[in-house]
Amino acid sequence: MSKKVQYELEYPVRCSPGILFEFLSTPAGLQEWFADKVDFRDNVFSFSWNGSTEEEAEVLEQLQDERIRLRWLHAPKGEYFEFSIQISEVTNMTILTVKDFAEKKEVADQSQLWNYQIKDLFHRIGN
Repeated sequence: MSKKVQYELEYPVRCSPGILFEFLSTPAGLQEWFADKVDFRDNVFSFSWNGSTEEEAEVLEQLQDERIRLRWLHAPKGEYFEFSIQISEVTNMTILTVKDFAEKKEVADQSQLWNYQIKDLFHRIGN
């Protein structure tokens, strides 16, 4: 298995950082667009899709309205996925950045998956 590389995706969004952060950091928000069922207990999110077995991710870092970093419990220690929110100084628009890890040959496919998920998120927030 080859070493995974980090990649970043940026999305401009018409939404306040506070509202966007709710969709990225709470079980109710994540259940709207990321997974079919989301629970949170002892700093760990449990996600399930289509009634499948649960995947769990621990919260590594969280800054209100700015960033949340999670690590799948089955992933190596240095790998994580992160949602961060900034306001563009030029356009004053909210920018959502997704950081994740994938094998080099899978970055394009994983990026497409994120694009699909983020499109669903934007639909839910009325963007």
